[in-house]
Amino acid sequence: MTARPWWKTILGVVLTAIMLFPVYWMVNVSLTPTGELRKTQWFPVHPTLEGFESALSQQLPSLGTSLVVGAGCVLLTVVVAAPAGYALAILNLRGGRALNFLLLVAQMIPAVVMAMGFYAIYVRLGMLNTVWGLIIADSTIAVPFGVLLYTTFMAGIPRELMQAAHIDGAGAWRTFTKIVLPVSRNSTLTVALFAFLWAWSDFIFASTLNRSGEFVPITLGIYQYIGNNTTQWNAIMATAVVASLPAAILLVVAQRYVAAGVTAGAVKD
Repeated sequence: MTARPWWKTILGVVLTAIMLFPVYWMVNVSLTPTGELRKTQWFPVHPTLEGFESALSQQLPSLGTSLVVGAGCVLLTVVVAAPAGYALAILNLRGGRALNFLLLVAQMIPAVVMAMGFYAIYVRLGMLNTVWGLIIADSTIAVPFGVLLYTTFMAGIPRELMQAAHIDGAGAWRTFTKIVLPVSRNSTLTVALFAFLWAWSDFIFASTLNRSGEFVPITLGIYQYIGNNTTQWNAIMATAVVASLPAAILLVVAQRYVAAGVTAGAVKD
């Protein structure tokens, strides 16, 4: 095995440090007392949790809203994408290739264009400033990706599994729920993770469709918090740290499942 050149290791460390520096500075400022914000040090000399106390007391409802929106987006995406992927990959529906092409095109549409379309629809349906409206809007980003991923994965499932189920008297729906869906576990986790992250980090849909709602997601909560308060930067940064934790934890925990869901075949689980 060839040893990696030392300069590549150093270069990797330097680039990683540069990319992670904003995260470090966010944590540093969040631990800095209010009186020392004008002369922020490289390290918090007198660390305090007052920023986190203020952030949690004011932004906890927004965090809860984002969790609800993220969970709802995951549920809706999996419920729609999994059967659609099964139909395209296994049932050989007419127009499947055209539908796949349309799904690719849907992912290329800018989110701001979709947001304006949703706004015009929600005004007529009375769905502006609602959590359910935000869940549906966020799901439109995740569903095309989910369908394409499920289709690719399920197309690689050995046909012998489905044939054995048919011999045992299972119909299409039972084959899907008892055979196909269980072996597509890694794909389901991958789709669920990306759906949650897209919903959790969404700002365009939130600022367009839920600006005046009683419950706003954390991205919009931080934006409004900055606009209303430009002195407590430790609280603002603490809010950003708290908002980053769920996504970071999910990425660390689920990374091996994501890699398997994108690259592995069902019979290799």
